[in-house]
Amino acid sequence: MIELDVYAAGLRDFNKILELDHQLEAIAGLRDKFGNNHGLAYLEFDQPTVSVREICAIFKLGLNPRFIRTISAQLRSKTETEPLRV
Repeated sequence: MIELDVYAAGLRDFNKILELDHQLEAIAGLRDKFGNNHGLAYLEFDQPTVSVREICAIFKLGLNPRFIRTISAQLRSKTETEPLRV
């Protein structure tokens, strides 16, 4: 299981929670929970079906997502650049 905790200022607004929940429904194997008193979204995945970049794009509803814990390597984008080896 992969867990991801996201703080998003503005997530206390009920309409934003509904809109975000609707966006997250499309992700297979994702379970979510919202702590609307603190602006937190708790995401759990069985398999890495989306990348962190895709999650950030989903949160672009006037929210500024910030990841609380270390992001699992399984969720990191596979297109990230690597440092040059000299």
